Amino acid sequence: MKRFFPRFIVISALIIFTFNGVLWADICNRIVAFVNNDIITSYELENRMQKLVGTSLDQFKEKDPQGYSDARRQILNMLIDEKIAQERIKELGINISAKEIDQAIERLKEDNHWTHEDLLLRLKDQKVSLYEYKEAMKTELERVRLINHEVKSKIIVRDEDIGEYYKRHQDEFSSPSRVRLSAIFIKAASDSGGGETKSARESAKEILSRLKAGEDFSELARAFSQGPGASNGGDLGFFKVSQLDKELQEVVTEISEGGISEPIPRAGGLQIIKITQKEKGGTRNLQEVRDAIFNRLYKEEVNRRYVKWLGELRKKAYTKIIY
Repeated sequence: MKRFFPRFIVISALIIFTFNGVLWADICNRIVAFVNNDIITSYELENRMQKLVGTSLDQFKEKDPQGYSDARRQILNMLIDEKIAQERIKELGINISAKEIDQAIERLKEDNHWTHEDLLLRLKDQKVSLYEYKEAMKTELERVRLINHEVKSKIIVRDEDIGEYYKRHQDEFSSPSRVRLSAIFIKAASDSGGGETKSARESAKEILSRLKAGEDFSELARAFSQGPGASNGGDLGFFKVSQLDKELQEVVTEISEGGISEPIPRAGGLQIIKITQKEKGGTRNLQEVRDAIFNRLYKEEVNRRYVKWLGELRKKAYTKIIY
């Protein structure tokens, strides 16, 4: 049976001020929907739209009014579903701890053979903060626990399904050869002949000698490098080998992990390269990625059941859109 919203007046946030004896009231956060005993405000809706759309809402609305209206409606319905699910989560006392979130992230990293830096780089590419990612993981874990409680039939992922997925998505488990590079760059003012100055060559030679004697690359980079990554000990991050210029490709091919190059003439100076890490690349076999595929298929089934369950729950809920 549908539950009806209590009979009381909900007053949105008001900014009230007096100017020359005149009282002004400006509604800054109006209600756009009722969901059982809860509400959704325009601030919540627009904040979520901004995150998902990734551009100015005013520009979006001006450029594509119909698209803006459709997106607004879809996102509002998504917020309504979230409110309904969260209400049930509270009723059941489902609580996901910070430790469980961290453990789930560690499993994800293990499944994909990622370092923590790999994860941060991927989040940066997607313009997602680590905090936002942890919140999304918390929501996902709540959803799994909710479905495990509400749906009695056990979710089973068969070995045949895992094998079929692997055959259809082998490209997802292939990775190119990558290297992580660090560098010490010595600037050189051009002499009359257009080459590096003697002082730059001598500086690079002295630094290389100290490196061969066992001094720490990172410390010397912080002290002497005049190029990118100096403050981070010369760390330049990961590169696909195929993306490097021909000269650097030869260097990373010839030098083993942990090795250091001779000074390399570069535009504006000399560069000493350290091969911090090498990743061979290639396609991982089924046994290596089995757990990762299992988790993907399991999540897909959880999401399918969640959508179906939520549709049934929404039929019983009181919802009213008023924007």
